[in-house]
Amino acid sequence: MPLTSYAPGVRAIVFGASGGIGGAIVEALADDPGVAQVYAGSRTPLVDVSAKVTPFTFDLEDEASIAAVAARVGSDGPVQLIFVATGVLQQDETLRPEKSWSAQSPAAYARAFAINATGPALIGKHFLPLLAKDSKTVFAALSARVGSISDNRLGGWHAYRASKAALNMIVRNFALELAVRNKQAVAVTLHPGTVETSLSAPFQKGMVEGKLFTPAYSADYLLGVIDALTVADNGQCLAWNGSRIPF
Repeated sequence: MPLTSYAPGVRAIVFGASGGIGGAIVEALADDPGVAQVYAGSRTPLVDVSAKVTPFTFDLEDEASIAAVAARVGSDGPVQLIFVATGVLQQDETLRPEKSWSAQSPAAYARAFAINATGPALIGKHFLPLLAKDSKTVFAALSARVGSISDNRLGGWHAYRASKAALNMIVRNFALELAVRNKQAVAVTLHPGTVETSLSAPFQKGMVEGKLFTPAYSADYLLGVIDALTVADNGQCLAWNGSRIPF
């Protein structure tokens, strides 16, 4: 999905570029003739990338590494799109989707919040100042429908739900500050649908046919949502099809 609402020469940065959705976003942006440069960040450097793509490494739990990348990217000029595709749902025995309150643990909350909330918050801290002020710009972070408090009908998944709800609040705060500092900027969280990635792999059994998206399919829709964004959407949580998800 080309970014038709942007002026040509878009400079974009993607965090989590080695993941399924992040990688698909990088590929789609690199194929867009209106995009001039894509910075693609991951824990280990990407290889065999397009000439448009500049790989970089960072550690989501190390603020200094994020600040160093911001200094490097900022020296090249302002950016028009920041896409945060990082996230964790389960990891070893530390973090597992809880089925009951009895399964909660401090370690699970610490891990979920570090990756799903604090990390994106620190990216915003260092990269929001790099957004161009003379044209449309977007800060978008992957959230999840299960992070909606008012839409929660099933319970469970305590740490993950709470960390994504926190991310929604963080980006809402970004949006309110951007409305004062950078009036053409939009900050949103995005729900990509259920995508065929390592994150969702343990939970794909029993999925209704047609409800499991490929990364490329999800990326195409997400970039379509980003392209259609206006300042009226600032601070919202949006699904892959552009519909608003209540907080």
